[in-house]
Amino acid sequence: MKSALANFSVPYVNLALQYDKIKEELLRAVEYTLRQGQYILGSEVREFEEEFAEYCGVRYAVGVGSGTDALVLALKASGIGPGDEVVTVPNSFLASTSSIVLAGATPAFVDVREDYNIDPDLIEAVITSRTRAILPVHLTGRPADMSSILAKADKYNLAVIEDAAQAVGAGYHKQRVGSFGVTGCFSFHPLKNLNACGDAGAITTNDEIIYRYLLKARNHGLCSHNECEFWSLNSRLDALQAAMLRVKLKCLDTWTRERRAIARFYQEHLSDIVEVPQENSYEYNVYQTFIIQSDQRDELQIYLKKRGVETKIHYPVPIHLQKAARTLGFKTGDFPEAERQARRILSLPIYPELSQEQIRHVVSSVQEFFVAQNIRKLEASI
Repeated sequence: MKSALANFSVPYVNLALQYDKIKEELLRAVEYTLRQGQYILGSEVREFEEEFAEYCGVRYAVGVGSGTDALVLALKASGIGPGDEVVTVPNSFLASTSSIVLAGATPAFVDVREDYNIDPDLIEAVITSRTRAILPVHLTGRPADMSSILAKADKYNLAVIEDAAQAVGAGYHKQRVGSFGVTGCFSFHPLKNLNACGDAGAITTNDEIIYRYLLKARNHGLCSHNECEFWSLNSRLDALQAAMLRVKLKCLDTWTRERRAIARFYQEHLSDIVEVPQENSYEYNVYQTFIIQSDQRDELQIYLKKRGVETKIHYPVPIHLQKAARTLGFKTGDFPEAERQARRILSLPIYPELSQEQIRHVVSSVQEFFVAQNIRKLEASI
């Protein structure tokens, strides 16, 4: 497969192209909301919450200001606070852990499997008398092993709070993520598959008591216009964001199918030269990121940049090795699989607006890098 010219451009993301495809619908939704003059909560937020709850297969959804706020409020809704411990992973975006700390609790890390998700077989080893919850992360858009996680949670009477920030629409045994735990937490950051035009998030649940709590907790703890029941955040989903999310939610399944088609093409053409993500028959991966692994990751990234292919690393420094985590007492070597992956992972562009020419250029560029590497090795051996 012959690559195009070196100056061919494949941006890691191109949000303007998404806008071009649906701009008329978005502008109508924005104009309608502006004419209503109801910018905080209101009907657009309520209708998005109802539609999103139905999409996720749950009774309730509560729109909030960000995915991070969703995690913090979900933890608090389960009564988690100072003195409590929450089991999670060290290889996610740092918000998964910072939310636990912001809720007043302590993260208890567990290493991950090759699929980047929590290894349920390691959970019991970190459970103590202070453990209150498990917070699995459906990283890269691939669902975690929820059957095993829920079994551990049931055994020790722990809440399960899903971090589904990267996995809207992902499925596990034909059930969508965000519907397994007591709560599911979603981010609608612009780089997510269902993306707002700014920060936004949502919490899903089947528990009416938690739902009623969250309606107050996102709004200062107010139970009426003038009465505050408890101290809480201001984390309301903006009506303008809700209106645009309603438009995009109708496109989400189509966009997901297009992402999955690109992922299949990458898998078919790259699996013999780099590690590519796999998918079990009972999983439905939505590929928020498409991560390959190589021992030559850094050299490959430089080569791809020269070929016009922009890539990212999600994430190069595991959370337990961040400066902010020093007080937790972890060190290099504590979570070997997460650390191994951090040295090898590279995210390729994957979004519905990529052209076939761009997708083929990504594949050809990766292939050409390894051909050149093999030629150099052969020459060095002569």
